[in-house]
Amino acid sequence: MAEKIGPIYSIKLGVHRALIVSSWEMVKECFTTNDKAFAYRPKALFLDVMSYDYAMFGASPYGDYWREMRKIATLELLSVRRLELLKHVRETEVKEATEGLYQVSDALPYLRWLDIGGVEKEMQKTTKVLDNVMTGWLEEHKKKRASGMANSEEDFMDVMLSLLDDSKQISNRDADTVNKATCLALILAASDTTKTTLTWTLSLLLNNPEVLKKAKDELDMQVGKERQVKDSDIKHLTYLQAIIKESLRLYPAAPLSVPRVCIEDCVVGGYRIPAGTRLFVHISKIQRDPRVWENPLEFQPERFLTTHKDIDVKGQNYELIPFSTGRRICPGASFALQVLNLSLATLLHAFDIETPLGKPVDMTEGHGITNLKATPLDVLLTPRLPAHLY
Repeated sequence: MAEKIGPIYSIKLGVHRALIVSSWEMVKECFTTNDKAFAYRPKALFLDVMSYDYAMFGASPYGDYWREMRKIATLELLSVRRLELLKHVRETEVKEATEGLYQVSDALPYLRWLDIGGVEKEMQKTTKVLDNVMTGWLEEHKKKRASGMANSEEDFMDVMLSLLDDSKQISNRDADTVNKATCLALILAASDTTKTTLTWTLSLLLNNPEVLKKAKDELDMQVGKERQVKDSDIKHLTYLQAIIKESLRLYPAAPLSVPRVCIEDCVVGGYRIPAGTRLFVHISKIQRDPRVWENPLEFQPERFLTTHKDIDVKGQNYELIPFSTGRRICPGASFALQVLNLSLATLLHAFDIETPLGKPVDMTEGHGITNLKATPLDVLLTPRLPAHLY
């Protein structure tokens, strides 16, 4: 639709007006000039049911609670120091792995009571299961801390327990709810992004064997075949990092951004945008813009070592925003990149990969909030390292 109408247009989603932007210039205007106006999230059915009454800070309204939890996430949970302290956990988890919603009622709120398709009931069941898991983990952490068995602040939940006193409330939310909501948000966001991006990256590599060979040559040169990949190796694997960037460009985990809502009238691209308008950024369109990217549909990691070597994925370059941008940018972008780079490096270093019968991978995209492949990825793995390294 953007090709016919232009980089900014509005549509109606049920009773809601929605603004769609699909050029980096419009995105920059939204999240610089009008950043505060678009700092809010609209309510949605799955958030009503699954976000601990909007205690998950990614879904919570812009305000004191959001600012405090965002500060905790960025300065305590996802700081450079914290991620460095937890690098052994990333390495262990990756090693062990080697071994071994948009709903009708969101557009038409007055239909929610019908629960079309039984979606809300299923969400409630899933929420109960997740809450039981999080409650169990939290109680386990509390018992270990009370008995003196736990190491000092050994994971995210321990950090939250140290920061939040049991009797403390944040914006009328009790400490346990805030802890569970924050930790669950980090788990769900990280697992979804990692799974989706690695699937697309492997698919791209299998369809581009010359790129796959270059990645393995780099690994053999920088790491060798007598040990496993370590987190400290990643900074030397520049081509592999470029592969991850190019994969995020072509197949971002969310091709359409999580919606925001304008809380005051503003002007974007010369158009008056009334308060209450929902904003969607067409990330895939922006990241395949031929004005910015030469041969935009081709998988060319080399571009991030030459013509686009100064473009990053952390929200400062509006041409490449797989983790969004502005005040609501994903706070876990650095963490996600560390996990993605280490996971891909470990997999390519440990195994030769190919498709059954040598057939090309079907790159058809599925439908949904997350950019999943329409068909499963089937691969054959052959060990390429000495047996004692597995």
